[in-house]
Amino acid sequence: MRIGVAKEIKADEYRVALTPAGARELSQRGHDVLVETAAGDGSAFADADYERAGARIVSVDEVWSESELLLKVKEPVEREYARLREGLVLFTYLHIAADEPLTRALVESGITAVAYETVETDDRRLPLLAPMSEIAGRLASQAGAHFLEKPLGGRGLLLSGVPGVAPGRVLVVGGGIVGYNAAIIALGLGAQVTILERSIDRMRHLDEILSGRVSLVMSSTLQIESSVADADVVIGAVLVPGAVAPKLITRDMLGVMKQGAVIVDVAIDQGGCVETARPTTHSDPVYSVEGIIHYCVANMPGGVPITSTKALTNATLPYVEQIADHGLGDAVAHDRALARGVNVLHGKITYEAVAEAHDLEYTPLAAVLPPAAA
Repeated sequence: MRIGVAKEIKADEYRVALTPAGARELSQRGHDVLVETAAGDGSAFADADYERAGARIVSVDEVWSESELLLKVKEPVEREYARLREGLVLFTYLHIAADEPLTRALVESGITAVAYETVETDDRRLPLLAPMSEIAGRLASQAGAHFLEKPLGGRGLLLSGVPGVAPGRVLVVGGGIVGYNAAIIALGLGAQVTILERSIDRMRHLDEILSGRVSLVMSSTLQIESSVADADVVIGAVLVPGAVAPKLITRDMLGVMKQGAVIVDVAIDQGGCVETARPTTHSDPVYSVEGIIHYCVANMPGGVPITSTKALTNATLPYVEQIADHGLGDAVAHDRALARGVNVLHGKITYEAVAEAHDLEYTPLAAVLPPAAA
């Protein structure tokens, strides 16, 4: 199969979808790997590194027009919509439940769109989202601590405190992979950490693995309202796979927060779990609403691309190999986790949460795939 690796053109996105090591593995399996010129520069991988791994360096036009399977990191931006075409399988983070124009562009183009973030195992794990969630969670606490500094608009608080001065308080809303990793770093910085979570079983697990060092509290609207009032940093770490994030922190709640407190909305690429959140970039990461600093960078792991690119390839490569070796139809027929990643196929939306988000028609995947594959 001809496998393309496109250069990311979204603002402040430095990751690339495949490392040279990944290109080498695919080349050794007999596949033709096409890498767009300078695609790996932001992650410290030169074109020569890919060539030594057996890949061919091609232009942007060639990588989009000649590939059968195209690997990206982020969703296509508007100026890439014209390159979407029937017969191409796009494998990337899509987050289209929060992006109706892209959803319609994918449907109208006839492309097959497979989303990393909705590849889901039978036991509800998200193997391709997990590594970026780990990184985003760890970055969230770093960002919160940084933007608490007074010259940056924050309260002027050192999150760790010092002997004789109490540490800051970090509130994590959601105890999944993002929340756990945010808590790990916040604890390492010396903060007092509270996690709000809805699953008692998950709270028991977090209590065990975090050795009782965090406060674990059942999440509810009233509890969120109460907890944000005490927090110096609030980290939104809520995920509904493939769907728009619920707005758990409302504009009214900002009124009870401390002036100069920081909100980090990690869920922003799914629409955000904070009512006042809007996407920002690494170049311009924060803004203030009612005196509360909002950090809402939609591609947080893109700020540490060397780490992120390696972690992403580690997770995605087995699925890329399945698609390349067997074709998408057979691959999804034999792997239900990968089948759940298919969001758009032959002009049909095959992921129910996406269809619901935009009030569009949903078609089950089995109804669109050829009978042999289904």
